[in-house]
Amino acid sequence: MAFCKNCGAQIADGVAFCANCGQKTEAPAAAPAPQPAPAAAPAGKQSCWDGGVLETVAASIVASLIISITCGIGTPWAVCYLYGFIIKHVVLDGKRLTFDGTGGQLFGNWIKWFLLMVVTCGIYSFWVTPRLYNWIASHTHRED
Repeated sequence: MAFCKNCGAQIADGVAFCANCGQKTEAPAAAPAPQPAPAAAPAGKQSCWDGGVLETVAASIVASLIISITCGIGTPWAVCYLYGFIIKHVVLDGKRLTFDGTGGQLFGNWIKWFLLMVVTCGIYSFWVTPRLYNWIASHTHRED
């Protein structure tokens, strides 16, 4: 059973006109065919991060040392090292991710972003993180 869109009266399915007001009815849309449930992912096709605690702590310490020893100039290399470590431990649908960015590639952007922050009295710093994440994403790929 359906309802008339003009007067709200109940009308039988397949009727061309409402018996109450005479308004032409719209044929009800056919119900979508039921879709089969997606099959469970095979055991080898899981997504996960397979890094360990000690490796993660060590990578964070190394990145911090790179930044400290170079008085901040090595930050692009530390960022690439840390994100490279994180990304190489990601498995997505059974395929490992790879990161091909380098500190030298990031350094030019880093200088540009730093100068824009200085010129705008720090206001541009709100845009740095999204720009950095975009750069990282553009250098992240799945192994194929």
